Amino acid sequence: MRTGREAGFHFLQFRSIQSSISVAFSLLILGSIAITSFISYHLSAEAVEGNSEHYISEIIQQVNSNIQSYITNMENIGMLALTNKDVKYYISGTSFISEEERRPYEKRISDLFQSILITRKDIASIMVFGYNGRFVSDRRITSLNENAKIEEQPWYQRARTEGGKSVITAPHVQNIIQNEYRWVVSLSRELKSADGITGDGIFLVDLNLSVINEICNQINLGKRGYVFIVDKDGNIVYHPQQKLITSNLKTELIDEVRSAGSGSFVTGVGNKKRIYSIQETHFGWKIIGVAYESELIANQYQINLSYFLWTILALVIALYLSFTISQHLSRPIKMLQSSMKQLEKGNFDIRSEVHSENEIGQLGRAFNMMVGRIKDLMSQLIQNEEFKRKSEMKLLEAQINPHFLYNTLDSIIWMAERKKHDEVVLMTSSLSKLFRAIIHKNDETVPVRVELEHITNYLQIQKLRYKENLDFAIDVDPDILEHHIPKIILQPIVENAIYHGIKHKLEPGGIQITGKAQGESIVFVVKDNGVGMDSDKLDQILKAKNGTMKGIGVSNVDERIKLFGHEFGLSFSSERWAGTEVTIVVPLNARKGVGDGA
Repeated sequence: MRTGREAGFHFLQFRSIQSSISVAFSLLILGSIAITSFISYHLSAEAVEGNSEHYISEIIQQVNSNIQSYITNMENIGMLALTNKDVKYYISGTSFISEEERRPYEKRISDLFQSILITRKDIASIMVFGYNGRFVSDRRITSLNENAKIEEQPWYQRARTEGGKSVITAPHVQNIIQNEYRWVVSLSRELKSADGITGDGIFLVDLNLSVINEICNQINLGKRGYVFIVDKDGNIVYHPQQKLITSNLKTELIDEVRSAGSGSFVTGVGNKKRIYSIQETHFGWKIIGVAYESELIANQYQINLSYFLWTILALVIALYLSFTISQHLSRPIKMLQSSMKQLEKGNFDIRSEVHSENEIGQLGRAFNMMVGRIKDLMSQLIQNEEFKRKSEMKLLEAQINPHFLYNTLDSIIWMAERKKHDEVVLMTSSLSKLFRAIIHKNDETVPVRVELEHITNYLQIQKLRYKENLDFAIDVDPDILEHHIPKIILQPIVENAIYHGIKHKLEPGGIQITGKAQGESIVFVVKDNGVGMDSDKLDQILKAKNGTMKGIGVSNVDERIKLFGHEFGLSFSSERWAGTEVTIVVPLNARKGVGDGA
């Protein structure tokens, strides 16, 4: 029994593939570098993550400060309306004022609002709606949308509810102006009367988000980092990928953001790990910065660039030496592998040239013995299959010949009894030609032309018997005449058509034989206009064809054809008193199928 030290030396011996020094060195080097890199990476990642969260938090605080200053500025615009005496007079009175009296007030208020819009391109519109039904905007002539009820607008209702506090709504389509539909954020506020208790109307400023977009777009949080804003209800006020959010192609962690206060949290794993930094505003919005940790950690690699360069250099040298040694050790394996690929392609004469004394040499010798044994077995199998096929062909043909002879002799006897000596001579001569064509060769297959000569002689014999009661026609594509097919496949089908179809027909009958090539097959169709078969009779033939009923003739033909492949064989179609059609599918060149041992 080996000690631990002896087992270690045995592991490092070159004679053993499992103990190759290349593998040992590679595992040792890669393991050491992996552990060092893992520890270094995670230490750096933790340091960078902490610094990054602090850095992102400071940036978002600055964004929060800018946006709050912007919103405060918009609220100050509302103060202009609160303190403007024309606005207060215009919307506070409930008594009737003629149009001539209102016009100067409307002009001065509209001019005031227009002067504000000239200096602020981010303001889409400024409007005042008095509870007394009066309305004025930054335009001299303004037509309200009849289908949009002012009192039902969210910005209107929330402003009345807050009682003088500024209200900011989520982005929406403003449709209160006739034929205008703008994507805006609305800042609304109720204008109080002189007593400071009751309200006189609602002041509305629609913002087109250009300033907010500009503030947020200037923030750089890496290549994929971004800033977005939500209101207190979780509605997205601004997002750089607003279209994707709207179409549900991108989602944000809205629920987590709503439940979190000012601060940071981390989500995701791997390259999808993100840092969310949140800052709350006094008016209910939350400013959220999102940064991908993998992009922030990338800076750490630059700090440790020299360390990684030296590590990579050492790794390259070590792996090169390991590769050189392993290549020398693996050469015999590749030679054996090449021999196996040749064996897969069917080359049973291949022999392995590995002559080393280690495990690979032993495998090479075992491989050579295996190939020799497989070659002998394959040769023996081919011979056995060939002998089996020829034996089956001989046996099956032996079943046909007596069956056909009995039926033909019946016809000759029938004519001899009726003193038709000339017909007997002619039929006997045709029968002689028929059998001479069958038995003068031992081939299992014959050209199509020989099979046609055989069936022509047979039909001529039957024609002599049935006279005008039997007619036949043969139409075969000349291009297939030299292709080989199993012999005596048409005669049993035609015989079956005569004895079971036309013989029992009161009026004259006919048989039509056609043949042509279809792809890698030859298709013959034998069609008669005899009495046909009902479903029970057709089932009996199909059962006999499938081997569940003993018999000769039709089932014999199907069995012989299927020796060339189960895709070949017979199929039947028959209708009572209308005739029968038999389709025969054989290989395009049956001689090739007989000799391949398949």
